[in-house]
Amino acid sequence: MRQPTRLGTGIGWRPEIAEAVERMPGIDWVEAVAENVCLGHVPESLLRLRERGVTVVPHGVSLGLGGADRPDESRLTALAERAEALGSPLVTEHIAFVRAGGPLTASPLLEAGHLLPVPRTRDALDVLCENIRVAQAALPVPLAVENIAALISWPGEEMTEGQFLYDLADRTGVRLLIDVANLHTNHVNRGEDPAKALDELPVEAIAYVHVAGGFERDGVWHDSHAHPVPRPVLDILADLASRVTPPGVLLERDENFPEPAELERELAAIRETLEKAGPPPGGAGRAASVRVSGSVGTDARPDVEDATRQRLALSQAALLSSLVAGTPVPEGFDRVRLGVQARALAAKRADVVAKVAPELPEILADGYRPAFLAYAQGHPMTDGYRRDALDFAEHLLLTGVPEGAETRRLRDWWLERSGPAPLSRRPGARLARATRRALLRR
Repeated sequence: MRQPTRLGTGIGWRPEIAEAVERMPGIDWVEAVAENVCLGHVPESLLRLRERGVTVVPHGVSLGLGGADRPDESRLTALAERAEALGSPLVTEHIAFVRAGGPLTASPLLEAGHLLPVPRTRDALDVLCENIRVAQAALPVPLAVENIAALISWPGEEMTEGQFLYDLADRTGVRLLIDVANLHTNHVNRGEDPAKALDELPVEAIAYVHVAGGFERDGVWHDSHAHPVPRPVLDILADLASRVTPPGVLLERDENFPEPAELERELAAIRETLEKAGPPPGGAGRAASVRVSGSVGTDARPDVEDATRQRLALSQAALLSSLVAGTPVPEGFDRVRLGVQARALAAKRADVVAKVAPELPEILADGYRPAFLAYAQGHPMTDGYRRDALDFAEHLLLTGVPEGAETRRLRDWWLERSGPAPLSRRPGARLARATRRALLRR
């Protein structure tokens, strides 16, 4: 078995805390969201960390390896390029689907803007295994995949999470990124025992571990990455560390960043938890027959049949359409829980659009959020958050902006950004601007 890279203790690198991360003592490595790293314009902070010998791992969020379609070649190429640009020893992604619909279902392609759980079925496992093998072949370094948090459960599941992950690692040789906060989330939301999951999954396949915070509301745990790490999550980390010495442990924080001293205290609590757990018996994980490597697994099963992909595509499209387009709830799902998930998706969508287009909440003031949530109910996202921001602005200009909003500023903002290049730089810009203004006034 190929030994995993020893990473140590790390923190999720985010632009908002970049300077603080550079000054933190004892940071062995960082993880950066792959899609937020622009090739040719790698943040200076990451370059300085690399020069100091701090490992940087790109963490992808948009491949959708658990989706019914084969992985998109351009997204794989982009992930590979980021791994090479950062000199990374591995890359990571999620066991999730993030979009559904399209040619396999003869329906519009919908984007979730979020990581959604795959059903733990043989069909879904077959598709996921093939997608991971495709990804592994396209990447220059080993791939590790992460278990996700979920608000909802699929009806008719055939495996537990631990069994699903064991078979996945065994059939593909992929490594696992185990998020102990997600195990806690699934314990609260789906009644799944974290200790049972750790009993069943191949701990020797672990590449590293995520630790993060969240909050509970009305009996539902929200994996926010914006709150302190709670004691139950540290307890799961201790249980895991009593079974295997994790090659790396990373603190995730995406929003609501506290003072650097608070992040350092959380990192200290993580280190203390690992130290108290002590080395596991024998110094490693339990012996098992699972194959773990940095390359494609040796599973000799044939390619997944198109019918298998289509069955998965239809079920995922029905679920996602219910969540983002208001179509009927698919049979077997908890209607109340799907409502919670739908509202959470809309709220996240509003938050991310406000980040990628900060001018919109500034222009719309207090009217931004209610206007966007109303818009989202009838307008699913189909092409990413930046396109979503433009479509939302266009919708307001055509149907009416909230009271108190600056209509002229909104119109100018949309005109400047809605073409393939800023209007001020395009041929015929003055005529195009006048024409489009005339159309908007109709």
